[in-house]
Amino acid sequence: MIDDILRAMNYEDDCRAHTTSAEIMTIAIVAAKYFQNHHERAVCIMRQLGYVQSISVSRFNRRLHQLMSQWLSVLDILTSVFRTGDLYIIDSMPMPVCKLVRANRCVHISGKQYYGRSVAKQERFFGFCLHLVCTSAGIPVAFDICPASWHDLVPVQHLTAELPASSNVLADKGYVCDEDENLCYLYDRVNLIPLYRKNMIPNSKEHLSLIKQHRPMIEAVYSQLEKMGVQRLHNRTLPGRFIKLYSSLLTLIFNAFN
Repeated sequence: MIDDILRAMNYEDDCRAHTTSAEIMTIAIVAAKYFQNHHERAVCIMRQLGYVQSISVSRFNRRLHQLMSQWLSVLDILTSVFRTGDLYIIDSMPMPVCKLVRANRCVHISGKQYYGRSVAKQERFFGFCLHLVCTSAGIPVAFDICPASWHDLVPVQHLTAELPASSNVLADKGYVCDEDENLCYLYDRVNLIPLYRKNMIPNSKEHLSLIKQHRPMIEAVYSQLEKMGVQRLHNRTLPGRFIKLYSSLLTLIFNAFN
């Protein structure tokens, strides 16, 4: 499937390459699904089993980083396939870059905007937040990566811009605006349905039923991402971290085709 998409994009490999770009991306997806995003293990095993031709780990990493724009294009094409329903779920997930005690020595990022707090674990962390929109079946259709301190409402309009008009987007209490709990959800295209806090306007029975029925799905999606090692990625560069996240999201999408 990746090979067909790259051909449709008129992407051509270098004539000297023995391993195609589709094979490089497939190895990364296999690493996400079965080896917690450990690329070296995936390369060695797939090479020994004869799925790909001989390629060194160093060469694999260089080829993988050269495909950054292709990763995003493939993700955009595949997520657009599933933007056809009228019910979606949105939530955020912490993506620490390093342990909090090492934040001052982090060479990748720096600044107060990267200090965030995980409400579920009741602890602070240093890094990014993954904001994800998925279908009621748990298939990712939109995502964004923001500094950890940013409010969950900041990327909402960007994430919902490509969803079908009048779609219902279920959210948790993190998507409630204290200053104006009514006006912040008056979007022209979609209906954002958050779970209101106790001191706010109560949810209708219909909305509360939808939230209770479908909200656990995105928790299951984040559980799968956590098993793929998304919250404890080991990498030397930020692009390498993002590539591992892209391959994890593609893994969830390809699971829907099984």
